[in-house]
Amino acid sequence: MESLAFTTEMAVVVGALAFTVFLFVSEIIRVDLAAILVLVLIGILSYIPGLDNLANVNHLFDGFASNAVISIIAVMIVGAGLDKTGIMNKVAAQILKHGGTTEGRVMPIISGTVGFISSFLQNVGAAALFLPVVSRISARTGIPLSRLLMPMGFCAILGGTMTMVGSSPLILLNDLIDTANQGLPADAQMEPFGLFSVTPIGAALILTGIAYFLILGRFVLPGTSKVEAAQGQGTSDYLQRVYGLKADVYEVDVPADSPLVGQILADINLENNLYIISTFYRGKVSMVQILTAEIAAPCRLAIIGKGVVVDAFAKKFGLTIRDSLDVFAEEFAPTNAGIAEVVIPPDSKLIGKSPRDLLLRKTYGLSLLGIHRGEDTMSHVEYGDHQPTAIGLVPFQAGDMLVAHTRWDNLVRIKRDRDFVVVTADFPQEELRPQKVGWALFFFLISLSMILFTDVRLSLCLLTGAVGMMLTRVLSIDEAYRAVGWNTVFLLASLIPLGQAVQNTGTAEWIAQQILIALDGWPLWALQTGIAILATAFSLVMSNVGATVLLVPLAVSIAVAAGGDPAIFALTVAISTSNSFIIPTHQVNALIMGPAGYKVTDFVRSGGIMTVLFLIVSMVMLNIVF
Repeated sequence: MESLAFTTEMAVVVGALAFTVFLFVSEIIRVDLAAILVLVLIGILSYIPGLDNLANVNHLFDGFASNAVISIIAVMIVGAGLDKTGIMNKVAAQILKHGGTTEGRVMPIISGTVGFISSFLQNVGAAALFLPVVSRISARTGIPLSRLLMPMGFCAILGGTMTMVGSSPLILLNDLIDTANQGLPADAQMEPFGLFSVTPIGAALILTGIAYFLILGRFVLPGTSKVEAAQGQGTSDYLQRVYGLKADVYEVDVPADSPLVGQILADINLENNLYIISTFYRGKVSMVQILTAEIAAPCRLAIIGKGVVVDAFAKKFGLTIRDSLDVFAEEFAPTNAGIAEVVIPPDSKLIGKSPRDLLLRKTYGLSLLGIHRGEDTMSHVEYGDHQPTAIGLVPFQAGDMLVAHTRWDNLVRIKRDRDFVVVTADFPQEELRPQKVGWALFFFLISLSMILFTDVRLSLCLLTGAVGMMLTRVLSIDEAYRAVGWNTVFLLASLIPLGQAVQNTGTAEWIAQQILIALDGWPLWALQTGIAILATAFSLVMSNVGATVLLVPLAVSIAVAAGGDPAIFALTVAISTSNSFIIPTHQVNALIMGPAGYKVTDFVRSGGIMTVLFLIVSMVMLNIVF
């Protein structure tokens, strides 16, 4: 192996790397701005005589058109399209149904699912698709987003080691092995790896990641308080804080022989000082639209009322109160519905008419909980010293504040109605398009099929799905632009020239040589561990593909010289380049950084331990399996 001389260009690149790491760790400026600054510095330094190998200034901004960056943009749009149809709400509901609302149960389900998906789909794609799901689960359970996204993201990266198509380095490995075989004697020829050759290693890594966050998550993950949105949007909390109405939401089972069967909803509400707000009958959940309807059973009811009142009601009619919301969890999720405040303006056509006259629920989707008039709040739910009022029969007056539970998509439509003034502002104001779910799934499956079964470039596969969703109006082009996290795009695209400079100037090869020379004469396991550490370090400052292409030939040469198995050393490099957890240079880490509000120090704290665990588990499993 011919020794490389250390040049001025290499010294500049090493300085640029150190400066970048300093900016990332200190966070003197935002990491995306730091990346742009480094891009500019690399470009300017390239004009200095003797440093022209740092970057080709005519291609300095090619990173913005790179396969990785375009893939991220496309997958964000595809994810937004699926989210727009409401399908991600259903996925979130299924996870909550089986995982409950505790972090210790929800986190392993999310992380394990994403880890499995990323073994066949690019890990950034799996993470981006689950980002809205995790966001909804966070809002619904009150678990901080920062405590769910990092485990999900790390397991998405780990999932790339499950199959030979799970990550770009593993996809490249067999080609690199074929190339290396041309220079090896017949007795040292390497066999290509099969699709599932690495599955035991990847499975062990995913289980390690899940166990790590289950055991040490409370210490290494940021955020210990409830999500503010969940605090502010809970039905009972909001009613009590603003209007003094102390009421909770209960899910109640009504058996077929209950005396409640056949009774009128409006009468039940008024006579029992509670509010039946939704029903579940014959497998369908629906908001109660007509109060003159009768109860049919067996069914379930969602009831708003005081605990003692609902308990007495259940005993009176032979009902069973569930410990927590089950079939109504989706309907009462803060991401889908909540408490709204709506004012009747002076010129409203509704003045003088009662909620029952207007069929308020059926017409507008408003489940009226109270009318705030002057200094008083009227409600048919008893609270404090206030006696229940049959608010369904109270004519509206100008200035009445209606306190109602409603779906956010209904509130969006009400906002356009001149007979109301919607006071509530902090709610999702984009209507879902469930009628487009077929088109969204069709183009998602088209993209996925192209990725798995063709050689078409990844970015083009994903853009096919994105464009298809826009053409079929699953989402508009403006909505697609808003779906892209441009801070993530600029962070990754701006760092690509730095990685190229590390490679083009020979800095990467020089560093590799120095480390491998230092390891000369060490036992095979130590050499293999040194190569794994080297691959890990390189993947933090350059693309994992670049690190793999550079280090596999070196690792094969070292293995042959030391009497080791060159195929195992090559595989060590391809797996270890996925060990990217310490700083947010990996695409997945960059993707989750903004939504969760992570700092670089969060990655250093959580990712540092994960990096060590990855090294230990991967080295042990490589030697056990092979």
